[in-house]
Amino acid sequence: MEGRILNMITIKRTYNFILDKEKGKDDCKLRLRVKWDHNKSIVAFNLGCRVDPEKWSKETSRCKTNTTHGSKKILASVINRAIQKHETVAEDVFSTFEVKDTLPTKEQFRDAFNIAIGRTQEEVKVDSFFDVFDLFIADTSKAYNWTEASQKRYSALKTRLKEFQENISLREADNTLLTNFAHYMHSVVELRNATINKRIKELTRVLKWSITKGHVEAFEFTTSQTKLKTTSKTVIYLTWEELMHLKKLEIPARKQYLERVRDVFLFLCFTGLRYSDVSNLRKSDIKPNHIEVTTIKTGDSLKIELNDYSRAIVEKYKNEIFDNNLAFPISSNQKMNDYLKELGKLAELNESIRETYYIGNKREDVVAPKYTLLSTHAGRRSFICNALILGIPANIVMKWTGHSDYKAMQPYIDIADKAKAEAMTLFNKA
Repeated sequence: MEGRILNMITIKRTYNFILDKEKGKDDCKLRLRVKWDHNKSIVAFNLGCRVDPEKWSKETSRCKTNTTHGSKKILASVINRAIQKHETVAEDVFSTFEVKDTLPTKEQFRDAFNIAIGRTQEEVKVDSFFDVFDLFIADTSKAYNWTEASQKRYSALKTRLKEFQENISLREADNTLLTNFAHYMHSVVELRNATINKRIKELTRVLKWSITKGHVEAFEFTTSQTKLKTTSKTVIYLTWEELMHLKKLEIPARKQYLERVRDVFLFLCFTGLRYSDVSNLRKSDIKPNHIEVTTIKTGDSLKIELNDYSRAIVEKYKNEIFDNNLAFPISSNQKMNDYLKELGKLAELNESIRETYYIGNKREDVVAPKYTLLSTHAGRRSFICNALILGIPANIVMKWTGHSDYKAMQPYIDIADKAKAEAMTLFNKA
């Protein structure tokens, strides 16, 4: 819809009524998006209506006549009147600025529109992005049944954002925020690019939620501009020979606490479980020939058959009693990681591993002995890599690990292919 000439200037503007689809809901939120100044200025408003998309006419930007919408069965005529009112108010606001010979900023237009439409102060959303961030955590954590780890990750992101800028208004929540925050993380905090990309992806999720809920003005995301150069992450795992060496290692009497750490870690290596799942594993989850577990991270129900190595560890602890009927003696993940490095050093897992990463445009190459890089997740990686190297088909391994697609398995398949090629050269030495 083109603006009309009044006095000195004509403000060219367009109005679009948009249906915002929400996960798990059949109907959509109805929002008005207003653009002007050659589409440089964009604001959006919720109409407070829900529309069934199959009863919506894209040609007229109105609900089809004689239809009802949403769980409350609101008449199309009622919604269409609300649409007309919002369009009329927007036109009146633009006319006011045209009379003043002024091109409004987004903030000026939004404030004038809210007053003209009759929104109370309570209906106009809070102006702090951190308040909205809290609403996002509360709403999304409940909707998706977040784990404690997810809660901590987004809380840490909020803390990092506050370090970057103590106060962020909703008017600043846009592409510029994404770009400047990414620059801050690599130039000031000197985080690795791979980590920065994860944080930007998380922040983008918060922004998209905020737009859907009507707290933040709609804008076209250009997150590709903030995606920084990365390299493939080095997969840290133990070869079969290293696993057997670790299994047979004589642990000194003064370090007997490492025996239980070794047992739990080897159980990860022979089952493919994550630390979060083995730390939650009950004796009742262990059947005569397999384990039944619902994973903490993804909620997948898995059945993992026992082999001789995992069965031996189960047998070792079956008569011991632990809190909450747990199957094994479990330390915190942080303690386990610290102990694993100590155990790896004792086992002389000294293979030099090179890690390459980027901070901004600066490439870093770090070489360290394998034991310094050990963590509980190396157990799951060791299971996958060794299973593939032993010739077990990837689709079967995925049934044990819960991977849903081959993309996530590709780094492990590449390792198995490389090991297979190297094994063939053994014929040359015969």
